[in-house]
Amino acid sequence: MRRRTIRLGAVAAAIALAIPVEAAPGIPMRIRVIKGSRQGPAAVDPRLADLQPQLSRLAYARWEEAGEQQVDMDFKKPVAVALPGGERLEVELLESRRDTVTIEVRVPAHRSISRLTLSKDKRLVQQVTPEKGGEAFFVTVRPWP
Repeated sequence: MRRRTIRLGAVAAAIALAIPVEAAPGIPMRIRVIKGSRQGPAAVDPRLADLQPQLSRLAYARWEEAGEQQVDMDFKKPVAVALPGGERLEVELLESRRDTVTIEVRVPAHRSISRLTLSKDKRLVQQVTPEKGGEAFFVTVRPWP
């Protein structure tokens, strides 16, 4: 009886390995590059209205969207995002649990790496370039937009 159980287990394992498994779908992310400026009157680009509460707490008066990407991110496959001025950053999906994701944001030119866990209803707003002439660029990442 025991040999039969072992053989059935081996057959079941072989069948399971032979059946192709579809890759899990990527997790949708909205990645935006925004420019903050200390110059000029206070204003927020209407496309950034959803970020107004977070942006109003920062030391910049003017906010403009410089770019946006909607991507389905796969695990451990970085997405490159162009920054004005020729630099780039990378966003990588490291882990996902029910309603949270852990991402890593890297800016190779500045040797900067940040790892954050975001819930479905939260978004990241992070400065990714040093301030020059009263302006700096930020990235926002929102999972399941």
